[in-house]
Amino acid sequence: MKHKLLLLMFACALTAQAQIKLQPMFSDNMVLQQKTDAPIWGETKPNQQVTVTTSWNKKAYTTTSDRKGHFRVAVATPKAGGPYNVTIQTASDTRILQNVLIGEVWLCTGQSNMEMPLAAWGFIDNYEQEIANADQYPRIRIINMKHVTSPLPRTDIAATTEGWEVCSANTIPGFSAAGYFFAVNLQKSLNVPIGLIATNWGGTLAESWTSEESLRQMPYFCNTIDKVKTMPADVEAQRKQYEQEDKAYWQAIKNGEQGVENGSYLWAAADLNDLVWPTIPMPSKVEETGLPGFDGVVWIRRTVDIPAAWEGHDLTLSLGAIDDEDITFYNGVEIGHTDIWFAPRTYTIPAELVKAGKATIAIRIMDTGADGGLTGKDNELTLSCGNDSKSLAGEWKYKVGVDLRNFPPKPVNMAGNPNIPTVLYNSMLNPLVGYALKGAIWYQGESNVDRAFQYRELLPLMINDWRTKWGSNLDFYIVQLANFMRQQTKPEESTWAELREAQMWTAQHLQNTGIACAIDIGLENDIHPKNKQEVGRRLALSALAQTYGKKVAYSGPVYTNYEIEGNTIRLHFDHADGMQLPNGKAFTIAGSDQKFYWAQARLEGNTIVVWSDQVAFPVAVRYAWANNPVTENLVYNADGLPMYPFRTDQWPGITTPRNNR
Repeated sequence: MKHKLLLLMFACALTAQAQIKLQPMFSDNMVLQQKTDAPIWGETKPNQQVTVTTSWNKKAYTTTSDRKGHFRVAVATPKAGGPYNVTIQTASDTRILQNVLIGEVWLCTGQSNMEMPLAAWGFIDNYEQEIANADQYPRIRIINMKHVTSPLPRTDIAATTEGWEVCSANTIPGFSAAGYFFAVNLQKSLNVPIGLIATNWGGTLAESWTSEESLRQMPYFCNTIDKVKTMPADVEAQRKQYEQEDKAYWQAIKNGEQGVENGSYLWAAADLNDLVWPTIPMPSKVEETGLPGFDGVVWIRRTVDIPAAWEGHDLTLSLGAIDDEDITFYNGVEIGHTDIWFAPRTYTIPAELVKAGKATIAIRIMDTGADGGLTGKDNELTLSCGNDSKSLAGEWKYKVGVDLRNFPPKPVNMAGNPNIPTVLYNSMLNPLVGYALKGAIWYQGESNVDRAFQYRELLPLMINDWRTKWGSNLDFYIVQLANFMRQQTKPEESTWAELREAQMWTAQHLQNTGIACAIDIGLENDIHPKNKQEVGRRLALSALAQTYGKKVAYSGPVYTNYEIEGNTIRLHFDHADGMQLPNGKAFTIAGSDQKFYWAQARLEGNTIVVWSDQVAFPVAVRYAWANNPVTENLVYNADGLPMYPFRTDQWPGITTPRNNR
């Protein structure tokens, strides 16, 4: 009996060794790119003959696995069609992949707006009906990659399913909505199968999706790349290393903070002379109202009149949401602190502190990154005694205690962190390299807005990196960032506008690269627009026209050049037929003092003439140059496609490095 058991175990081991192992993207229901040599690869026993047979041409492709058992075969694919079978065979094993389609294969990648599914956390517009409609598109096939990081390139694929899935109401709810609607529009026009490979991760940076070899061309990232490669293998060791570095960093910030002496906050004092401090409106994001590009510590102060009837009573101080952390003082006494980002603050001022007359409220705000300040609404910023209330919205005094731009970069916790250069390329792209694609669609940039000027170099570098790795000039379509945050009320500088400009620059200067405008479909209070149907449609229009040669309108008006004509500037555009000017404010204009004013505009043929009575000698015009321009004021052409935001000047912006100013 013992010998029989050993023989059985030996036989099972041989069977396991002989089994053909394929990555998840080689499975039933897969889509192969039409009219190309499509690689198929996997593992088996070392030095073993492998034969791949395709049912569309009955042709057998033969190779021999290497000493580690890896094999790779390129099969010639016909024009779109199917279903077909692909048979992979060795002397001891056979795998038959069924229901294989030949069509167009696209990579769907980027951060959360590409990841955003039809349902689950996304819940796009009309999601229930859209999910039900998915049963109409069984020739769309989908596969989704898991969130995985790696300090070194990997070859194994981590997918959320065992392989490709047929599009249906059951399979589509958790898939990329932008990718799905892109595919729906392509299929309706081309009438071919569409394969979508989704590899995306919310909140991630473009440099995370770029390989080491290419990213080293940018010195900014080299030190971090070196650190990534020397990361401890043990995750717990990575965490301990980070904790030590982080502690040292914050100690350096603490030592360098102004307005602090022996641990006491001097700028909280009620009798502090703050007459020379500048003012800033609150509530607001400090980056938008006085401190562009700022991260660090900023103090805000305000004097209030306390009525005699309030004396000796508890008061309630409501501050609304604060980004990120605060310590709040009343007449120099701390009354509360919160270190939860974006949480509403409500603090009680004890009765014994409340005296009639002047009182000072001082708030130390720590902005660790991106936006900062009191970010609630005007009616949320109040001081009250029972039912009696005072609004604190309006001008506050402010002063910077720490500007993080004057310190080395903050240490980053690399343990499983996707926002580290190269780690997503290594884990979520490198394993896919070689799978035959037509192109990629890319919705990303929100996480890079603080370095928008750098994105002009980074995005083209990343695109060329992928093309080099695939050995193909992949078509690449970018979603230009949608409008977001507080709507524009006056001419402003904008990191989001600068990032959109970098995206447009890439599309205009890099071969086989296009861009879909989304400036009119964003939301003021949600970074994830729900109208992914239009995002997918505009991406598809770009691809249909520029990749597939279809005669479809795919672009809104694109600024090309300008002429100064006396006290006006004439703007020229492509894709401008049937332009319609709004009644509201869309354009701003400036003279050589670089101060912008709202402009008037009139349409003359396919040109727009812009002027302002406040600018006698104009030299520059901007359009929709804001985080969130008023969408009712945007320009459209006869095809209903919006004009791309632009500026005629190249003056230094918020994200322009100081050595470029």
